[in-house]
Formats: sequence, C-alpha cells, structure tokens
Amino acid sequence: MTAPLLRVATAGSVDDGKSTLIGRLLWDSKAIFQDQVDAVTAAAESRGQQGVNLAMLTDGLRAERDQGITIDVAYRYFATPRRRFILADTPGHVEYTRNMVTGASTADVAVILIDARHGVVEQSRRHAAIASLLGVPRVVVAVNKMDLVGWDKGVFDVIAKEFRAFVSGLSIDEMTFIPLSALAGDNVVTASTHMHWYDGPPLLTFLEGVPAAVDDPEEGVRLPVQWADGSRIAGRIVAGVLRPGDEVVVLPSGAVTTVASIDTYEATLDAAGPNLSITVQLADDVVVERGDLVCHVGHLPATGDRLEAMVCWLAEEPLVPNTSYRLKHTTRWCDATVENVVHRLDIETLDRDEHPAHLGLNDIGQLSLRLSTPLAVDPYHHHRGTGSFILVDPVTNATVAAGMVLAIGASAVDITDQADSPGVLVGVSPA
Repeated sequence: MTAPLLRVATAGSVDDGKSTLIGRLLWDSKAIFQDQVDAVTAAAESRGQQGVNLAMLTDGLRAERDQGITIDVAYRYFATPRRRFILADTPGHVEYTRNMVTGASTADVAVILIDARHGVVEQSRRHAAIASLLGVPRVVVAVNKMDLVGWDKGVFDVIAKEFRAFVSGLSIDEMTFIPLSALAGDNVVTASTHMHWYDGPPLLTFLEGVPAAVDDPEEGVRLPVQWADGSRIAGRIVAGVLRPGDEVVVLPSGAVTTVASIDTYEATLDAAGPNLSITVQLADDVVVERGDLVCHVGHLPATGDRLEAMVCWLAEEPLVPNTSYRLKHTTRWCDATVENVVHRLDIETLDRDEHPAHLGLNDIGQLSLRLSTPLAVDPYHHHRGTGSFILVDPVTNATVAAGMVLAIGASAVDITDQADSPGVLVGVSPA
C-alpha cells in the first residue's frame, strides 16, 4: 500500500531557519543525492564556510545560494516508512509574500518558524493570516533556535501565548507548538536532550502522525472537464468520489446523465477520488465542452455572474476598480471586471481599510467581480479546487492575482466573516 502523502509549507521571517529546517529533515532522512551534497559543499566553500550548509540543500537557484536567502518557492520531496512528503520552502521577505501564497495554496499543514530570540514579528502574523485565508487546516508553530536562548522554557511559553492571542481572530482548525533547533537537530527528527520540559513529539513524528484526508462520498464530486470527445471526457477530480453508475449533471448546460465507466492509463476503476486524472465514458450522448464542470446530481455548486472574493495581488501594477481582466477558474476562462474593492486587510492587525483606492503588490483584500459568463463555483473554504481562481492581465498575459471565492451572486457587502461557514452563500441558496 502506498504511504499517504502530506503537503507541508514552511514560512516565517527572514533568517528564522526555514531552509535549514528542511535541510535537516532531508539530511536526517537520507533523502539527499551525492551530487546535491557536492554542489552545496562547493558553494559553501566559495563563501569561506566548511562542511555542508543545510539551508543550501533547498536553495535551488544560483542567486539564492550566492545571496544566502530564499527567493522562490523551493519544493522538495522525501519519504519515510510511514509517509510521503512534499515540502514547500517559501521566502521570508515581505516582498515575496505572493510566493508564500503559492506554496501554501495546496498545503495540508503550514509550519511557521519563529526565531526564539526575536519572538513573534510582523511576518509571523502575516503568514498565520495567509494560512487562515487559504484554509490550511493545521498550523505548526516551530519556535526555532532554542539553543541560542539557553533552551529556556519561559521564552517558548511567552512566544506561544502571544501567538495564540493573535490567531484567536483567525480561522485555524488545529495549532501545535514545538520548540526546536533546526541547526542542531533538536526536536526535528529526534527528541531533544536539552528540553526535558517539552513532552510533545519531534516535528517529523508529528507530521508522520497527521491524519490523512478522508474522501467523503456524500460530499459530491467536482470534475472540471479538460478534454471532451462526444460522450467521452477527461479531467482531474478536484473534490469528491466518482463511481460508475453515478448520476451526474454537466454545468453550465444542466444536462443530466450517468457514468458508464472510469479509466486511467493503467486500468479501469471502480472509484476515483481527488487529484486523480481520469477518462470518463458517459452513458448518454450529451454535449460536453472543455471548461464544463461535472457534479453529482443533488450536490451542485452555486452558479452566477457575480463573485465576492478575497485576493492576493501579485503584480507590481496596482489594482484599481473598474478594470477588466481574464479570469481562469478550473479549466474555464471568462472576462471579469472589478466593480469594487470592498476592503484591504491589514495583515499585522487584521483591521480592514474600507474601500481603498487600489490594491498594491502583496496586498490582500476583498473584491466584487462581475463576470462575462456565469460560473459554477463553491466557497473556497468548502472546496479549494472550485473555490479558487486567478486573474490574468489580458495585455501582458501575466497572472496578477490569486483569488478565493467567498460567495457568488452576492451584493458588494463585506462578507469575510461568513467564509467560515462552508456552502452558505449570501444571496443564494446553500450549495
């Protein structure tokens, strides 16, 4: 049986030790190839360092190795006998907040590092807020560099208390605090001999034990169509479980049919779940096109031509109201006009700047969008796959925003607080 997969995003301020932590995990789990060791050893020696610099094991860009900082999201894959992991090492600089959004958008767990010497800083709060907005269900607060504060339990307790106070205003399902030293290896893979006052698991043990997501067959399938040839379609399931014999509806046409068979390249399946790319033979000759959405009858998303959404602005050029963009939702494209910037979120205080004139690079705010064609969507906190989208500049073809749907068919009112109620939309019936 294949070990379950866990997607982990690390975040924190500059020099909190994110890259070193992942390097330690890779090194201690024997997931490093010799050519990688040789490359980082040579890079370290060119800077007057001796031995292997653990942080460089995840800094894949030459510019990152030369500068000693993380610029891009570095993905690393490794496995233990109990679990497979995809680790996203995201940058700590505030100007690379958009990269953190990318790395955390698919994460099951976010590991937020805090330097024990500096405590909770602006970036710590920023990354906690982003993890909450992106619906990351579990957050681990790794208080790093405990060796530099004498393994002091009091320092750890103060940081944990302050962080808990801040996140009380956020929506995070589960939070765990672990004191560690990434450089020394304490509480990363093996338990620390310096902090007997901590009786919890090391970080890797905790991650190995995180329960795997369980597919709920009653939740309803979401299959964006990527290719269609008559009654035969292909795509990747983003939510739910699909089986032969299931009654499904094709949106936006509303055509109802039944699943005759499900295939992959390797075999014919009795059931298919999230993230699996499949080919489906439908029982009836219905019209299906790329961009359509196949769902279970009785488990339909809301459909409309107005969106309320939270976005992270990714472009140097600011967003201003009454601007039009191309919107990509699953496999469908349409035009979208920004009718209103409802508010901009102050990540440090969680206060809202109502109706700002624009959103700038790395800003997070709520928008009201008018669409050129109706879309079938879910609230992001209900289904990530059908509750997310990107905005693209139609002139430069650059991605300018990553969005999370709050509601569809709603008026331009501030509904951020209602995003914690999956499926409940303003102005429409529950999905």
